Amino acid sequence: MKRYLVVVALGALTLGGCANSDIYSGNTYSGNQAKTARNVTYGTVTGVRPVTIQAGNENDSGLGGIGGAVLGGLLGNQFGGGSGRVLTTAVGGIGGAVAGSKVEDRANQVSAYEIQVRTDSGQDLVVVQKADTPYQPGQRVRLIGSGNSMSIAPE
Repeated sequence: MKRYLVVVALGALTLGGCANSDIYSGNTYSGNQAKTARNVTYGTVTGVRPVTIQAGNENDSGLGGIGGAVLGGLLGNQFGGGSGRVLTTAVGGIGGAVAGSKVEDRANQVSAYEIQVRTDSGQDLVVVQKADTPYQPGQRVRLIGSGNSMSIAPE
């Protein structure tokens, strides 16, 4: 039984690291953005604020809750006897599901910047993207794309 617990734990941890946070990077393009013309405007960074992106349904696999329930149930099954064992298994499963979901939520968070830019035409824009390239107020940048598909890159 303990051997299965180790195998399940390793499997859950391995799959938990599979969330792809690069989709929030200004340096990563999706397949449908490749080989398409995109608008480019220029501007100056007027403010930068660190924020967190909480990935939504696109990265929510449910494996955290399921894996936590299995691990908690297996752990709870190690204690008690008879109806007490059933109770500790159920409590372990519920507690594990809650803890596993919280771990998955935390794993799906991405450090990001909220970058405020004044374009050369005088428009103020804010773009949130992964914090993989540092930006400073006064820095010249390119705004690539438009609407809900815009990223910022150094000029």
